[in-house]
Amino acid sequence: MATLTGRKKITRRVSGKVSKTYRLTPAKLAAAQRILGAATATETIETALDMVVFRQELLNGTRALLGVHIESSEA
Repeated sequence: MATLTGRKKITRRVSGKVSKTYRLTPAKLAAAQRILGAATATETIETALDMVVFRQELLNGTRALLGVHIESSEA
């Protein structure tokens, strides 16, 4: 069996985040950052993505309630 003497063991940190590179319009990013009150571009992108996911959750919940009859408790 061969040994790996002299080689460094590669370890990877698990942080739950990955490094990505995007080509974004600076004006659009700056506008979103200002609107969201984000301190950094990363925070801007993360907040915007959170909002998209939340929007989908709202749509799914609304669709699930379609056709459900809600009675007033003041009857």
